[in-house]
Amino acid sequence: MPPKRRTSGITPKAQQSTLAFHGTSNKVTKSGARAQNAKKNLTDHSITKKSKPDVFDVDTVDEAEPTTAEAAIIEQTKQAVVAQKTISTPEENEARAVSDARIEKYWRKKEKEGRKTPRVHQQDLSLQEKILREFDMCGQFGPCTGIARLKRWKRAHRLELNPPIEVLAVLLKEQEGKDKISVQRSHVDELLNARNMELDIGA
Repeated sequence: MPPKRRTSGITPKAQQSTLAFHGTSNKVTKSGARAQNAKKNLTDHSITKKSKPDVFDVDTVDEAEPTTAEAAIIEQTKQAVVAQKTISTPEENEARAVSDARIEKYWRKKEKEGRKTPRVHQQDLSLQEKILREFDMCGQFGPCTGIARLKRWKRAHRLELNPPIEVLAVLLKEQEGKDKISVQRSHVDELLNARNMELDIGA
């Protein structure tokens, strides 16, 4: 067993100071004016909190400029209308020949093959609107936001994704009788635009 070492003389003082986690001198604070003006900030915050929020009257709010997606759909619809007047494609001619009975048959088949539960909150919708909304939500034909329904159908046809001719028939028939912009706008775009308007009004 080795003998115990004996140290002679004074032990050198440690170079590093010991850490202390108590006392005011050791309090760690962020640098900046926040610590000094904390009391002032708290009083300012309480005053602003008590102030009455702005109330917006929906009737008095001016119509906002159309969003980028809306402007794109408006432009695409105008181009489609001009194109239909000048030249008609074979697909459009075939779609115009589709009867209402064929459209109903297409929808009944779609309902049987795709759904196991009844559609909720769609009792008041017309058959045409149901078909268009189904087309909007069908992801195999590409995204439906920021693009007119007719342009989306034609793009899917050009890419050989086989979009239903019945949808084109509904689009062409609806476009003749109603506001062309509302028919060409997907339901998802309408929902997103309504949400954006709520956020703008609430801001």
